[in-house]
Amino acid sequence: MRVRIDGRIREGRAIDLTETDVSAAAVVRAIDGENGRIRIDCPPPSDPHDHVARLPPMTFDRRAALATAARALGHTSPAESQLEATRTELADLSPPSVDVAAARRRVAETGAAEDRLRERVAELRGRLQARRETGADTTAVEAQLDEAVSQLSAAETERIAAEQALDRAEEAARAARDRRDRRLELEDRVANLEREVRRDLASAVWERFRAALRAVPGDGTVGPSPGAYDGDPVTAALAVARLAPLDAPVVVDGVERLDGAEAAASTLDAPVIYIG
Repeated sequence: MRVRIDGRIREGRAIDLTETDVSAAAVVRAIDGENGRIRIDCPPPSDPHDHVARLPPMTFDRRAALATAARALGHTSPAESQLEATRTELADLSPPSVDVAAARRRVAETGAAEDRLRERVAELRGRLQARRETGADTTAVEAQLDEAVSQLSAAETERIAAEQALDRAEEAARAARDRRDRRLELEDRVANLEREVRRDLASAVWERFRAALRAVPGDGTVGPSPGAYDGDPVTAALAVARLAPLDAPVVVDGVERLDGAEAAASTLDAPVIYIG
């Protein structure tokens, strides 16, 4: 590992930056490849770095960290193939957006237009009959009636089309509800399988975690099964950092129980950049 700060180069597995003014966050970003005032040449961070790149971590999910470390060590879970298949089915199951309200509005509007035209036709027929009974000229009224009947026929056609569209929309809405219900089932299934995978992976490294706890400073202890941990999260994070395969350095900042870069690298069995 090589660290360059303001043109000065430091090399080794344990590098002490306590005499500099760099922040732990800036060092972590440099490890991730950000080039600026600080440049760090080292192997790329592995997945366990997501949990222990900086010690103490801001937050620490012990089960997730153990699962990630186990996977990095080559362990797998029998439930992983089922989890992947369920995730794929979930990703492919997107319920369509169906606007039933718009279809209902169209039925109402076309129905109202049809009613108005039907009343108009009835009115004109009445006027036509009255004029015939009195012997008056019916030419203009007959023309108006023919036009109104034609419009009524078109309105009926439009109303029938709107009702058919509503039937299709309601059928699509029922199908969408079924898909949403299936999505909820799959989301629950994915969550359960993720927990099962994490539990399997954590079990695979539980004895290594127990041994790592004995090797790092802190008061953490474990029971016979994963999840049975009694201790603070910092101790658990130190143990995960020790058992996980870490080629990129861990940034130690403010862990008083690790006294210096060399001691931290030895305790964690990993390359370390020590901030203080």
